[in-house]
Amino acid sequence: MCSKKASQYHKVETPPPQPFLKSLKNTLNEILFADDPFRKIRNEPKTSKKIELGLRHVFPILEWARGYNLGYLKSDVISGITIASLAIPQGISYAQLANLPPILGLYSSLVPPLVYAIMGSSRDLAVGTVAVASLLTGAMLGKEVNAVQNPNLYLHLAFTATFFAGLMQTCLGLLRLGFVVEILSHAAIVGFMGGAATVVCLQQLKGLLGLIHFTHSTDIVSVLRSIFSQSHMWKWESGVLGCCFLIFLLTTKYISKKRPKLFWISAMSPLVSVIFGSLFMYFLHDHFHGIPYEGIAVGRSFAMYKNYNIDGNKEMIAFGVMNILGSFSSCYLTTGPFSRSAVNYNAGCKTALSNVVMAVAVAVTLLFLTPLFFYTPLVVLSSIIITAMLGLVDYEAALHLWRLDKFDFFVCLSAYFGVVFGTIEIGLILSVGISVMRLVLFVGRPKIYVMGNIQNTEIYRNIEHYPQATTLSCLLILHIDGPIYFANSSYLRDRIGRWIDDEEEKLRTSGETSLQYILLDMSAVGNIDTSGISMLEELNKILGRRELKLVVANPGAEVMKKLSKSNFIESIGKERIYLTVAEAVAACNFMLHTAKPDSPVPEFNNV
Repeated sequence: MCSKKASQYHKVETPPPQPFLKSLKNTLNEILFADDPFRKIRNEPKTSKKIELGLRHVFPILEWARGYNLGYLKSDVISGITIASLAIPQGISYAQLANLPPILGLYSSLVPPLVYAIMGSSRDLAVGTVAVASLLTGAMLGKEVNAVQNPNLYLHLAFTATFFAGLMQTCLGLLRLGFVVEILSHAAIVGFMGGAATVVCLQQLKGLLGLIHFTHSTDIVSVLRSIFSQSHMWKWESGVLGCCFLIFLLTTKYISKKRPKLFWISAMSPLVSVIFGSLFMYFLHDHFHGIPYEGIAVGRSFAMYKNYNIDGNKEMIAFGVMNILGSFSSCYLTTGPFSRSAVNYNAGCKTALSNVVMAVAVAVTLLFLTPLFFYTPLVVLSSIIITAMLGLVDYEAALHLWRLDKFDFFVCLSAYFGVVFGTIEIGLILSVGISVMRLVLFVGRPKIYVMGNIQNTEIYRNIEHYPQATTLSCLLILHIDGPIYFANSSYLRDRIGRWIDDEEEKLRTSGETSLQYILLDMSAVGNIDTSGISMLEELNKILGRRELKLVVANPGAEVMKKLSKSNFIESIGKERIYLTVAEAVAACNFMLHTAKPDSPVPEFNNV
């Protein structure tokens, strides 16, 4: 390895100082406004135009309505009617999960979609109730009030919970804190959703078996105990009819999955099941007393394909407002169900007007068609819920996690079993807790590894990744793969100490030249705090007592600024800070061949 002359080394510059308020403003803008949503408004010179752009930003309907045409209307009407055929039976079914009157499931597909059509930024999202949120509502409120014994109080609590959920969503959106929800990892979501779907499916055995009394607990042990302890109460008529509808729904879903152009078959099948089930009970209920029926009065995923952007914070505000307004109009918690949105997308929707069409279809149903649902059997609603939930048990994603990352798979399983063997709340807490724990683990235990030189180049890489990379016997190069914070400073100090001990032991065993320099590659250290700086200062003193010298390569602007302000650079010496690992190695190699180990490294030019 050849050595460079002193004049060939590049000086590492300290970034120019910035006023505190300006630096704070830039940091907050980067955190809260990374997408720069007000760029168009800020660059517009006319005040009237700014107001217009501001209104279009808050109410996206003003944006897409300007270019609306009859072709769009045709597509949106077809999409709206299609998703209405799915929203009506699902709304009725999901309200049952929340222990609410089924008609509220239809109300929740009436007002919120109208609000979202005005404020939502997604063209494909179909608004309505979802099974997991319905189950959470029922599990949360059921611990406080019995829905059967005190239905009025239960209803008021459901509407109050919806109001505060909407208020929280609106605040998160207005404060640009939508990134907070990103704490939940993909693995945790897969496990949680799978567990919730499993619990929901198990609870539908009540309807399939025709049971009247059933446990209010959601864990699998309580559910199975409740089922088998009432085996003498099982209704074979209900089971047979339920299996028939379940097979029909799963078959139509399979056909639509294999042939996407036939999506409408799966979309229409729940409504067809409700109609046929109601007609069946209407004409034959005198002969089938074992079948209970109801006397009721009843994105980003799609944005990617259509090449438009979704503002997560705007979506949060839209969801919040629609839930706040919905709570005043007999609606419970609503959001954007993936299955319904997928149908909306496949049906060819062009704008959010499809939600308006769906709401109109639901309103017509409420006004004129509700008597038709009087004889709807519970087994039909249970079959619809099970069919929808089976799609949430993503075993393929779990297997992919196992192949890709065993820790992610553990996170997924923990969330799943937390829901299945505990409660929805325990599963949710485990999902968030393990995701946060992993985040802390990544920050608290950053990777650190030895680097070596790829022969005939100035490239340095991890010697475990590139075994052919060579190292200098008197120089240990360590790469720190992450920021240095209070959470990991002690770990890094101890880990660097272990690397040094191992290297010295290896050199003594082989009889090679003793270790002289410790080179820290800080190219991946995006930031450092006061604890990290104190750790470096302490490390420098420890190495000095062991007659070793600390050298730093490739510090970033933020790191360099703090090292300069803390006087660490002065204490270690500017001649030990290098622009690249290659220049640092060349300088150390030059000094080892031309000077004593305790001689200062030659100064380099200011480029």
